[in-house]
Formats: sequence, C-alpha cells, structure tokens
Amino acid sequence: MYKILTINPGSTSTKFAVFHDEEQVFIHTIRHSSAELKPFTCVADQYEFRKNLILEELEKAGIDLSDFSVIMGRGGLIRPVESGVYLVNEKLMRDLKNPIVGEHASNLGGLIAREIADGIRNCEAYIADPIVIDELQDVARISGLPDFPRRSTFHALNQKAMARKYAAERGKKYEEIDIIVAHLGGGISVAAHRHGRVIDTNQALDGFGPFSPERAGTIDAGLIVRACFDGKYTKEELLKKLAGKGGLVAHLGTNEAHIVEQRVDAGDQQAKLVYNAMAYNVAKEVGAMMVVLKGNAEALIITGGIAHGKSFVNYIKDMVGSMIEVVVYPGEDEMSALALNGLRVLRGEAHKVY
Repeated sequence: MYKILTINPGSTSTKFAVFHDEEQVFIHTIRHSSAELKPFTCVADQYEFRKNLILEELEKAGIDLSDFSVIMGRGGLIRPVESGVYLVNEKLMRDLKNPIVGEHASNLGGLIAREIADGIRNCEAYIADPIVIDELQDVARISGLPDFPRRSTFHALNQKAMARKYAAERGKKYEEIDIIVAHLGGGISVAAHRHGRVIDTNQALDGFGPFSPERAGTIDAGLIVRACFDGKYTKEELLKKLAGKGGLVAHLGTNEAHIVEQRVDAGDQQAKLVYNAMAYNVAKEVGAMMVVLKGNAEALIITGGIAHGKSFVNYIKDMVGSMIEVVVYPGEDEMSALALNGLRVLRGEAHKVY
C-alpha cells in the first residue's frame, strides 16, 4: 500500500488529504483570513506559513510523515507545459516562486510538497496537470492579431482525471478516445480531448469562452478597449471584472450557483435568464469542440461543482443531447485526481522533468 499526501492551496484556504492508494483516509481544510495573509508581500512568501499549518494539523491527527511514499502538490501558473506529472526540482521551484504568467495560490502546492518531501526518506514531490497545460494544435493558437495568440488555460487536472475515469469504465485507455469535457466551477472550461491531448479549449482564467460564476468570458473587445481609456475604471478594476467579479457575480451578486438555482426556483426571472444564458454559452462551446473533433467525439463529460445542478445540466442536454452522449460526473475532486496521479508515478506509469 502506498501512502500519499495531497496539497491544494487556494487564495483563502489550504486543503490537504491523505490517501492509502486510492482510498482517502483524511482530509482537512484550513481557512485563511485576509488579516492573516496581509503581512506577506507575495503569494510565494506564504509557503512556510502554510506548510507549518499543514504539519501542525497532521500531527494533531496522529499522522506519521515518515512513511509517505509521495507528496503531490497542485500545479500553478508556470510556463506552458504538456500534460503530465512533474518532479518538483530546482528549476520548477524557481518558476513556482517567480511565476512568469502571474501569481496564483496553487503555485504554493509544489513548494510546500517539496519542503515536506525533503524531510522524508525516499520520498519525492510532484505536481500534476497544472492549469497551463498546452497541447493545442497549431491552428488553434492563431487569433486575428499576431500579438495576441490564443492561450491554453483550463482545468487540466480535473478534466484529465475525469476523461481517464470515463475511459477506464469502458475498458479503454484515455489515449484511445476522442471526448469533450466541460468543467463547470468558479471558472468554466470546455475542451476537446483527442487521443490523450487537449487540442483546443477556451481560456478559462481571464480570457474567452462561456462566462462563469466569477469570470466574464468572451467580451466585445471594442467595448473593453474603450473602457480602458475612458477613465471610468482602473486597470486593476477591469482585470477584476474579467476574473473575480464577472459572470454571476456581476449580474446577480453571488458566485454560488446553487443560490442562483434557488432564486430561479423561487420565480426570479432575471436569475433564470442569466443562469440559462450561462448554460447556453456552455452548450455553444460544446458545439464548437464537436466541430474541432470533426464529429467523432464519443461523449461529453460534464463535471465540476455546477454539475450538481440538475436544471443547468438539463439545459445543456436539451441543446446537445441529440448529437452526443452526455455523461455527468458532478463535483471537482482535485484531491483524488492528485492522488491518482501520484499512484501513476509510484507504479511507473508517469514521470516528467520540468
């Protein structure tokens, strides 16, 4: 039996779990107030603080560190890489500490994992499928302006895990299938998976695609440019509108989809219109990815937290269900996805060097 520690830092929380092979035997979430994090100049400076909190909680739970086989950290905003499980070496640590494409709390996962693994004999630290996975086919990179190519930023960890789950349930390998995966969470990503590679996807952080609970998605570019120069918003305010205060937050004042569903059920017509529009945009993106795969996708997987919402899923099914099989795996179990990737390393199935 292998013992695995998984670490998933968020902007205001640190979640970690212990697995014995595939079985989760412990999970804990530490919440961080803005006052606690205020003294840190940048995200990377938080890793010692968060690492110590994790170690304290593991000690309280009576969990012995000495027999961990591998430590898995959530990948962050590093330079674009292909899908895989990457050893946290000096080069990767340098980029996690000094991110090229922006700061994100998930960068702390690899740093903390490395720090803990260094104190355990015969234990290594890895990250798996960070959000900057880039396997786009060349034609998908081209936009209408050479200075602004299309970028690949999506929920690679959960998308790849759910695609592998689907394939395994049907006695196939992920690398043998063509499939579309729609991850529905605080951000929404819809991707075309062809034989184990994501050849096209929307940019789900601050770019294009369906709007989501917190993100604006595709916006009329001319309106954005004019807003940049009319003095109404600062650069920071506009960026926050694109990622953080867009989508459901902007329209309805909440980023919680289940609350919006409750408002819809209570007869709130504006909530219904916006909620349906979000589902409509997801379905349109699914249609685009069906074209990318030339009609050969064998299924659409719907996953993420919003996949628990029956009315939202049913709206998508009503639009695309006559064209493709729809499979629903609700939730976004990133901890299990990290553990499964750790097992792939320990079993000799995956290992890459950054």
